[in-house]
Amino acid sequence: MGGLLILFPGQGSQKAGMAEYLWDFPIARETFAEAGDVLGWDIGGLCRHGSMEELTRTDRTQLTILTCSVAVWRVLEERGVDFALAAGHSLGEYSALVASGRMSFPDALRVVDVRGRGMQACADEKGGTMAAIIGLDNAVVEEICASLTDVWLANYNSPGQLVISGSEESVRAAGELAQAQGAARVLPLPVSGAFHTPLIEGAAVSLKRALANVRFAPGNGKFYSTTELSYPDSDGLADVLARQLMSPVKFAQSMEAVLLGAEAPRAGLEVGPGGVLSGLMKRIARDFPVASTGDGTALEKALEQAGGQR
Repeated sequence: MGGLLILFPGQGSQKAGMAEYLWDFPIARETFAEAGDVLGWDIGGLCRHGSMEELTRTDRTQLTILTCSVAVWRVLEERGVDFALAAGHSLGEYSALVASGRMSFPDALRVVDVRGRGMQACADEKGGTMAAIIGLDNAVVEEICASLTDVWLANYNSPGQLVISGSEESVRAAGELAQAQGAARVLPLPVSGAFHTPLIEGAAVSLKRALANVRFAPGNGKFYSTTELSYPDSDGLADVLARQLMSPVKFAQSMEAVLLGAEAPRAGLEVGPGGVLSGLMKRIARDFPVASTGDGTALEKALEQAGGQR
């Protein structure tokens, strides 16, 4: 392979004013206008001027991160940036599918709208929460979760950085056991639901119905699933995305597999708001060069490296 690995962030990368640095790029403004036409409301205004309270609502967060990520990718693509492989963290897989041509942007918006609403509804009905466990091996946290009910290991982010998800009581109990086992830190996450667990099965059902209306383009080997650790074909993509909602995100394992492959990428670029995945990649593979595009300075640097100037 030897080309560029592009990575798209998931929920949690939002921040107030996260689209402001994109507004000088006509292709980015066009992307926000297109998304607004599909959704019927001003998503560009929310991404530029919305409060953190509104931006952290699951039914809004997912759409804003998807749209910002696609806008950043289109800016890069317009300047001639190409890639060998695209992947994403949970929600970020939809941005990766758009970038790789497997899914249209309007279809991704409509499906993610259903996804976010369904997850918010499950959170409102069943509650739940998530917490990061820092400094323990996978096997230890897996054993802790197996010893309790209603708590699961939801995200394998990087070596020593895991996320558990489930009912508030069980997540709290698992956190206490993790600390007793020597965890460096247990950090409650600001979420209102038990994402990537069976507790949001209702959202997966509505998501699968929405995905049934999507026509996926044939696979070109450029999209890698971080829950299935595979290159899904078109016939299987709807099922992969529906299962993703209740399955653990194996970001660390998938990146290790990609980087150890016979045609490993030469460098990585996080495309979208924030820099969460860039940070994780430095823990997963310290010597692998990876950059972000989460602010104006970082995006300008990426464009300069691509040989383009505004």
